[in-house]
Amino acid sequence: MKVLDLQCTQGHAFEGWFASEEDFVSQCARALVQCPLCGDPEVHKKLSAPRLNLSTGRHDEQSHAVAASTTPNANAALGSAWLEMGRRVIASTEDVGEDFAEEARKMHYGETEERGIRGKTSLDEARALLDEGIDILPLLLPQALKKPLQ
Repeated sequence: MKVLDLQCTQGHAFEGWFASEEDFVSQCARALVQCPLCGDPEVHKKLSAPRLNLSTGRHDEQSHAVAASTTPNANAALGSAWLEMGRRVIASTEDVGEDFAEEARKMHYGETEERGIRGKTSLDEARALLDEGIDILPLLLPQALKKPLQ
């Protein structure tokens, strides 16, 4: 199993696991490897040291844990936090799709029960909702959360 440090053209860093180098190349050629944050299929390998587990001793495991904790990867931490936030939004809201503005107005004016919703609307429609006093939050959810993982 090869564990590769990858990065998309937007600069998002993430990790990928592949059976071999050929497997990675094949999946990239078929656009199966995509950034989990933005869905960018243009992914390249970052320079990284091989990860080898040469000892199962307790001392080595403790040393590795200390070394890992002293070199935090800020991009990876932010990416993980962003994905977790996206998961929570999806889990706690109903996707109303293109009917977002209509559903938000119905709730605001008491025509339907208030609930957490998410969906799509134009920039002009979002501004109109805000002008009407309807609280909305434009939010770009990671593409990886919008479809099932393989």
